[in-house]
Amino acid sequence: MLLGMELQVQKREILGKQVKSLREEGLIPAELYGHGLENIHLSVPAKEFSKVFKEAGESTIISLNFENKKIPVLIYEVSADPLSDKIIHIDFYAVRMDEKITTSIPLEFVGESSAVKEKEGTLIKAMQALEIRALPADLPRNFEVKLDTLSEIGMSIHVKDLTIPKGVEILVEPETVIATVVEKAKEEVEEKPITVEEVKVEGEEKKEEEIKEEEKGKPE
Repeated sequence: MLLGMELQVQKREILGKQVKSLREEGLIPAELYGHGLENIHLSVPAKEFSKVFKEAGESTIISLNFENKKIPVLIYEVSADPLSDKIIHIDFYAVRMDEKITTSIPLEFVGESSAVKEKEGTLIKAMQALEIRALPADLPRNFEVKLDTLSEIGMSIHVKDLTIPKGVEILVEPETVIATVVEKAKEEVEEKPITVEEVKVEGEEKKEEEIKEEEKGKPE
């Protein structure tokens, strides 16, 4: 099977703290591993990877071009610098196209709930991804969750409401809630308006306290 997205990579000899020099050259250190495959250290061109990752995400099979071979892989994990947000490390997982794999597919929430927009409900997203099992070629990039079906407060979208492609086995109970709309939480304590009488009483109490303090300070 030909894969649409390809990425040219090369074997990496530089390890440990020295990988900093790779990043300065526009390369990202990476690891390739998988069932029955010996771990391989790789370096990946940062610009090319960013383009592929933007399109493929972590649930689409891509092809690594490595030493005159094409290896089908999943982008298994991407690590980024917390300050600069630049990608600093990648894990690729090699797959066999004839073996099913278990992975998580992200949920994409689309549209807007009228229960939120018009009836002041609060949208609760109970899940962000769905665990599935499928052949690599059958992996969907995401599952679309249509929020416009939530027209009333109290309505929910369940796993069973999703459109599941052929060949994909869902590993979550069908009745599991993905999203729901609830009433907005009311303020537990409402601010009570202050009356003129309360201000007057408060003022008199403070005045009495001040007089007592003055009496204490007077010589006997």
